[in-house]
Amino acid sequence: MDKKTAPTKLSKKDAERETRLKAALKANMAKRKAQARARADKET
Repeated sequence: MDKKTAPTKLSKKDAERETRLKAALKANMAKRKAQARARADKET
């Protein structure tokens, strides 16, 4: 099994990509939580 580790040195381009991905993931998780809450409210 591969062990995931944080990269130690990122180029500027990679760091920007990492930041974008992190922001997109956060937004996606917030959207999915909102959808789950809406579904839960609709069922009860």
